[in-house]
Amino acid sequence: MHFNFPSWGHYPKHQPKSAISYPWSNSKINFDDAPYLAYGMGRSYGDSCLNKNGVIIDSCQLNHILGFDSDTGIVRCESGVTFDDLLSVIVPKGWFLPVTPGTRFVTVAGALANDVHGKNHHRVGSFGNHVTAFELQRSTGQTLLCTPDNENKLFFNATIGGLGLTGFVTWVEFRLKRIVNSYVTKSTTTFSSVHEFFELDEEYLNSHEYSVAWIDTTARSSHLGRGLYFSGDHAKEHPVAYSAKKKNQKSLSLPVNFPNFTLNTLTVKAFNLLYLNTHKNQEGQALTHYAPFFYPLDNIKNWNRMYGKRGFFQHQCVVPLDNGKEVITEILQRVSAKGMASFLSVLKRFGNSPSVGMMSFPREGYTLALDFPNKGKRTLEFLNELDVLVRSANGAIYPAKDARMSVDTFAASFPHLDDFKKYIDPAFSSSFWRRVTRQQKL
Repeated sequence: MHFNFPSWGHYPKHQPKSAISYPWSNSKINFDDAPYLAYGMGRSYGDSCLNKNGVIIDSCQLNHILGFDSDTGIVRCESGVTFDDLLSVIVPKGWFLPVTPGTRFVTVAGALANDVHGKNHHRVGSFGNHVTAFELQRSTGQTLLCTPDNENKLFFNATIGGLGLTGFVTWVEFRLKRIVNSYVTKSTTTFSSVHEFFELDEEYLNSHEYSVAWIDTTARSSHLGRGLYFSGDHAKEHPVAYSAKKKNQKSLSLPVNFPNFTLNTLTVKAFNLLYLNTHKNQEGQALTHYAPFFYPLDNIKNWNRMYGKRGFFQHQCVVPLDNGKEVITEILQRVSAKGMASFLSVLKRFGNSPSVGMMSFPREGYTLALDFPNKGKRTLEFLNELDVLVRSANGAIYPAKDARMSVDTFAASFPHLDDFKKYIDPAFSSSFWRRVTRQQKL
């Protein structure tokens, strides 16, 4: 039987030997059969959501909201509920997600397992900072209620950011954010270089709840790292009804993979110039529905197909503030010098809110995300170069976006790795985990 549980980057193309749905039909599983791994929407870019020759637990049937207190903003939902599902319910009631990544098509358990971050990390930290409880089923037969302060608090810390390796999360409870309507006051500012970005960021970061920058990686010399700085806040007043969907919003779709030659230095440069000039004409402040502000790419279904059948890599790093400006600048210089232009490039700053997860990626510093078409050895060697720069700065690489970092880079990125290993469920594993811990491949 053929199974199709891909990652978003379509690399590597690992598939399980079998898949089951939760709830388990026979209630009892022979956990000695093969390593297990939960799978939600498959929005991890690399192999952290893949389980080559193992067993996938498909959580899509766990899609019920179990409780929502519209007075306190506490919501409890099953692990397969997506942020898109939630938004359709909570926004009309005057609530919003406390933290959201750049897509709403992720499950709550996936958000937990990767301790996702958003444009407001400098204000509120990552998703795990807002989780109040969850239920964890272990292959030993234990069912653990995990909270920040009960007897299972170490499982709480290990599971948040734990890449789905501590067992199967059945439901998650977390705090929402109060809003008064479904709009965002958005500000757009152009900057002519990465140095100007750092200046703008110092000026705007503490003035707005949300901030992020798009970088033109094709720019060189004095314009190296030029781009657009987007900041925003939930609108305070607007005479419109709540809306979970933008009115008249039309979705595009990429029905097939683009040819591999479509994205090259020339086409990326043309796109970046068009994107930059379009937003220059929109500089200043504007009122916008939350959907295009938080989820601009969700309007293009299967946008990952633009990278072709070979897929793509995303390299997301975080580097500390003390040397972060120099490292980010050096990375952009190498991208430009080698013609490795990134189609989608995002730069923002993480705040000093400590993550609760042992293996959480966010930490204070600058984080840069770059997308590269998979061109084989050339791309892999270049990404290894970037890893060396990040490691030299005591930075880290994001597992949810990774498909190729080395064992040493992974260990250097996560100083609590040895503590985390104590809480891994012996029946759970992933292609990613076996790769970065040198475990025997299946």
